Amino acid sequence: MPGLIAVACFWLLVRERPVERKEPKSFLLGLRALPAEFRRFLLAVGIFGAGDFSHTLLILYATKMLATEYGMARAASMAVILYTLHNIFYAGSAYVSGWLSDQVPNRRTVLSGGYGLAVATALLLCTGTHSLWLLAGIFALAGLYIGTEEALEDSVAAEMMPREQHGMAFGTMAAVNAVGDFLSSLLVGALWSAFGVGAAFGASAVLFAAGAILILRLK
Repeated sequence: MPGLIAVACFWLLVRERPVERKEPKSFLLGLRALPAEFRRFLLAVGIFGAGDFSHTLLILYATKMLATEYGMARAASMAVILYTLHNIFYAGSAYVSGWLSDQVPNRRTVLSGGYGLAVATALLLCTGTHSLWLLAGIFALAGLYIGTEEALEDSVAAEMMPREQHGMAFGTMAAVNAVGDFLSSLLVGALWSAFGVGAAFGASAVLFAAGAILILRLK
């Protein structure tokens, strides 16, 4: 039902601005036409994305950390509640960070700040904490950074690119993010299995920090 309602909203309520149709170009020509600075932006997004594991992994993390004190079944229930908290902060941060980026002269500073929150989240995950309150803080931080990241990566991309190249720009960024999603979950899962949570989330923290630095260095 939500899917059908979404389709109906697009069909009945959304209207696009008419744009002048351009002469069609090949895919490779469109890719080559992306400015060098935007490619550097994609590099920063890709490096950050290589550490940005699926957040459902947090449910497994919290379950394992809480199971020793509360038992596996109760720990799993508590982990799902913590994930609900994560989603509340996720929704709120997307709105607030979008508003904040409109108030500052450089959106990239807000985006790099979101990446910095990701570094803090990963470092806290490295501790392997069994504290329910610290886990709640980690889930909240994770929601904050993912909302900021998703809202502002799109804003920065739109700001950097001319309107006639938005389709190629957003499509390429989505592809970079998709590859990052695959690589990050594979990397974190493999490191966790082989060396423990310190190595897994430590690697994420390094990649997050590298992405933040590259974002700040963009012109």
